[in-house]
Amino acid sequence: MTPNYLKKRTKQFGLRIIQLVETLPKTQTAFLIGKQLLRCATSVGANYRAACKGRSKADFIAKLGIVEEEADESIYWLEMLVEANVVKSNLVAELLTEANELTAIIAASRKTAKRNK
Repeated sequence: MTPNYLKKRTKQFGLRIIQLVETLPKTQTAFLIGKQLLRCATSVGANYRAACKGRSKADFIAKLGIVEEEADESIYWLEMLVEANVVKSNLVAELLTEANELTAIIAASRKTAKRNK
């Protein structure tokens, strides 16, 4: 998996989250959860791009840690949308799968980079 592939994939994840948030009901709960989800999910791609531009191996590893945290937080907010009965689980199933996969990929990359440090 190349850095360019992951850059595209993380950007697409953010764009798909934007589309989801735009369709959420106009309630206070949906607004607050949507805002949190939008913030962390779009930062996955932005922080991955920053990691790729890291000035050192340590900087790269640290920034990958941020990417992993933001991807995992996206999972949390997607789960909250479902468990708060804001959206049906089938509406976010693919996004949850993608968030879990991105979290696992980034975690594995960070561990590999740490080992090869």
